Amino acid sequence: MTAIGTLLGGRYRVDAEIGRGGMSTVYRAFDTVLERPVAIKVMHREIASDSDQLERFRREARAVAQINHPHVVTVIDAGEEPSADGDGSGSPYIVFEFVDGETLKSIIRREGPLPIPQAIAYAIETARALGAAHEHHIVHRDVKPHNILVSEEGGAKITDFGIARSLSEEGLTMAGRVLGTTDYVSPEQALGEPVTGQSDLYSLGVVLYEMLTGTVPFEGETPVVVAMKHVREELPDVQLRRPELSAATAAVLDRAVAKDLDRRYPDAASMVADLEDVFAVEAARSGQATGEATTVLRTLPGRVSRRLPWRMRHPARWAGSIALLGMATAIVLWLTASAAHKGTGSADGQSHAGLVPVGLSETAAHDYNPFGTGPENRDQVPNLVDEDPNTTWSTEQYYDGTLRKPGGTGLGVYLDAAPGVRARALAVETATPGFSAQVYVASRIDLSLPFGSSTPLTARGWHGPVSTSTHVASGRRIAISVSRRWRYYLLWITTLPPGRQSLGLAGVTLFR
Repeated sequence: MTAIGTLLGGRYRVDAEIGRGGMSTVYRAFDTVLERPVAIKVMHREIASDSDQLERFRREARAVAQINHPHVVTVIDAGEEPSADGDGSGSPYIVFEFVDGETLKSIIRREGPLPIPQAIAYAIETARALGAAHEHHIVHRDVKPHNILVSEEGGAKITDFGIARSLSEEGLTMAGRVLGTTDYVSPEQALGEPVTGQSDLYSLGVVLYEMLTGTVPFEGETPVVVAMKHVREELPDVQLRRPELSAATAAVLDRAVAKDLDRRYPDAASMVADLEDVFAVEAARSGQATGEATTVLRTLPGRVSRRLPWRMRHPARWAGSIALLGMATAIVLWLTASAAHKGTGSADGQSHAGLVPVGLSETAAHDYNPFGTGPENRDQVPNLVDEDPNTTWSTEQYYDGTLRKPGGTGLGVYLDAAPGVRARALAVETATPGFSAQVYVASRIDLSLPFGSSTPLTARGWHGPVSTSTHVASGRRIAISVSRRWRYYLLWITTLPPGRQSLGLAGVTLFR
């Protein structure tokens, strides 16, 4: 045991013990050269006399030193402190960055099931860290919440690569013993079969299960019993224990813990991509994101973040908008009261009483350019239903000022209001008013025809037009007259605004 106050390597002052295991003890220490706190893992001297165990310890230092990632605890230094009695034995140590926080296991024990977005946020950060390790051909082999540190700022960092193995190494043989904690062990690791990065992903899937439910999936009288359950039994249905969880998130978890390696995620990148997708879904469903979920929101790729409501992607701007709206409302109320006091005032002649927006999914909008040569800025189409007035979909540039195409004239966007709705109006937000448009409806549409085909809209499944506007203005609702429910509503644009070669839309809204 290293005495408190000992100066290791002539530099690191040992201040307090913060953790102990069968192989080593972890201390909080102080780097007297750089004047900063650090964590030092010191190998027990009796263990260091075992050459295999000593090699495992040295392997950890080599492994983590290769990885530079914000969600991996950084190795700063390594060394060996000579024995005070001069018998030639020493105490190897590794110096890590000091993470002021607690383990994920401690959080789960204290709080039980975590909020769904928060649990997925921790899983995303851990999966990203594992991806960085796997890129260096390093498998952690002991992914568990005890080895995931959560800092005071809320970020997750994976640590303790004590049994990590390079995929290029033969590794150490420990007959009759499973390396790794059996509560989270992959089936192949439990059976002593070759272990790859997919094994870490299985363990992370179990960690996610525990974050969502508050318990590990399997219990048994001995670690071997638990390990065999991972080999033979499917994990309990997470939705039975967390009914509010989406089917999409449950599917990601199921794939992560698939016993068949062909079904399991092949690499961390593919698991991260799916976790990011379901994180956006769960955050949007909850309507809010707190803690580390807020941090992860800012790191989502554009393809995912566009699925979130505008208020979650731009909270500061959302708050400012609410404040401005409040001010505007106060002014209107004051003006109304003033007008009533003076005995004046009149209606504007337009009434939208009873109209309410139709709820649409984040994938409801589609570009539609059947007479042209290809899609019309398809990557921008989700902007039409993302509730953000600062994101837009625009047409291509038409230098002749018309929408004449090889197959006919016009282009548009349509909304999928599945399973169907009897809409009464459609409104657009645009900075390029003055274009002409029609509204068509359909229950089924034929999308199999090639681009440029001259097949008319009515032969493609569209009915109408059910409404026409020769001068579309931003925010003005186009009345729709239909007698039954329709699934698809097409805004078919027939002319560009006068003097322009393109147009842009910030949003399209259906009303019923």
